[in-house]
Amino acid sequence: MDNGGFGWGFLGFLIPLAGLILFLVWKDTKPKTAKAAGIGALVSVIAGIVLSIAAFVLSMVAVASLSMYY
Repeated sequence: MDNGGFGWGFLGFLIPLAGLILFLVWKDTKPKTAKAAGIGALVSVIAGIVLSIAAFVLSMVAVASLSMYY
């Protein structure tokens, strides 16, 4: 039964590599579940990139504000 479970999507979000592997393994036999796992992995990777960019920008702003006092 292929119900596209939330649990597999959540697993894909927590462990993106597992989500990608599950997507590739299940894309033909369980397309709904594979899609959920793949979307979870994709959301996790995109969120990681966005948060990394935000952390970099915030750290550069902090460094720039410290150098203004010298």
